[in-house]
Amino acid sequence: MTDHSFDLVVLGGGSGGYAAALRAAELGKSVALVEKDKVGGTCLHRGCIPTKALLHAAEVADLTRDAAAVGIRATLEGVDPAGVRAYREGIVAKKYKGLEGLVKARGITVVSGEGRLEAGPAVRVGDDLYRGTDVILATGSYSRTLPGLEIGGRILTSEHALELDEIPRSVVILGGGVIGVEFASVWRSFGADVTIVEALDHLVPNEDVTLSKGLERAFRRRGIQYSLGVRFQSATQTADAVTVTLEDGKTFTADYLLVAVGRGPSTAGLGYEEAGVVIDRGFVVTDERLRTGVPHVWAVGDIVPGLQLAHRGFQQGIFVAEEIAGLGPVLIPDSQIPKVTYSHPEVASVGVTEAQAAEAHGADGIVAYEYNLAGNGKSEILGTSGIVKVVRVKDGPVIGVHLIGDRVGELITEGQLAVGWEAHPEDIAPFVHAHPTQSEALGEAFLALAGKPLHAL
Repeated sequence: MTDHSFDLVVLGGGSGGYAAALRAAELGKSVALVEKDKVGGTCLHRGCIPTKALLHAAEVADLTRDAAAVGIRATLEGVDPAGVRAYREGIVAKKYKGLEGLVKARGITVVSGEGRLEAGPAVRVGDDLYRGTDVILATGSYSRTLPGLEIGGRILTSEHALELDEIPRSVVILGGGVIGVEFASVWRSFGADVTIVEALDHLVPNEDVTLSKGLERAFRRRGIQYSLGVRFQSATQTADAVTVTLEDGKTFTADYLLVAVGRGPSTAGLGYEEAGVVIDRGFVVTDERLRTGVPHVWAVGDIVPGLQLAHRGFQQGIFVAEEIAGLGPVLIPDSQIPKVTYSHPEVASVGVTEAQAAEAHGADGIVAYEYNLAGNGKSEILGTSGIVKVVRVKDGPVIGVHLIGDRVGELITEGQLAVGWEAHPEDIAPFVHAHPTQSEALGEAFLALAGKPLHAL
């Protein structure tokens, strides 16, 4: 057995872990980064990046199919699964190579192997022990399933769906959240028949209801079917198909079933509880500065209760590295972290929904304004419809920004600034948005809430 000592040992090389390692090394700390697979984690290799590459390929398919509408003669001959896979894997490989170079340039020691937390604090990998003045837990998440629903065969998680070497003719997707609607969007663009089963009353149920209803309308127009408000009961499969039964007795049969019911924290069997870390329903319990109850042991990313987003992991990893260095950083609350669903159309939001705002301030204490993208020139050029919705406290700051439409994910950072800086619409209204851009739609909403609408009545 060999002991190794570092200023910081990070267990998990995904978004939160490698961000912490990079920032700590930048601040002069010696860092060991323990990762059992590849640095970059789920986001780079099996999540954010490969799925968004698929969504771009799907967008190209849709644009080719509809090219005649803008006077371009083009024919979609079909989708080449091998070609799409090669494109996707090429993107991931390039990003991975860049990340490896960055980690190496910062002098970070990458330890390949499965780590386990021990008292000290330290992380054991095989026969070696990596002691840190501080240890950050960043072991990420896994695809959940439901009790009695066994993954395998024609019942897939998102990781398995990425590895399919065919375009399914038909798919049932269990779960109408971000992962479910993104895969529904991809497969429909590739020509599959898609049905989403969501136990709650709306698709993307954590979003403002205006966005949920807008996405449902858009999916209906695209021919994506969905069942809302009835819970899943069972699934059976044969060599050729899967049949899903709901609690009301309704059944759906398809080539595959994608289980997209969320992600669970990867904390089991890693020595956390034995080392004194408190676990609640699989999640690591931390205080507001991301400290566990064990001195010098911290936690970041998907294992910390809250939004399971790569950019939240980045932010938390950087925060803890700076906190350890004594810089007194600011941790951005989940309510100010932007969310984007990269379907066609996209859904993006930051801050509170109108319903949450009304609950906090009273229905008479808030003002919500919706601007239709039909009035936006660039959106018309792109051929997208949608809504910009801004929620403010009456005579007070903007507390929620909600968008639906193609490419609106690129606008949400402006919404984050407005919410995070507690800006009043009257403060923002004088700023000029370039014309023609989709950002003008957000500007129009701010103008309207400031009492001086330009392209709206």
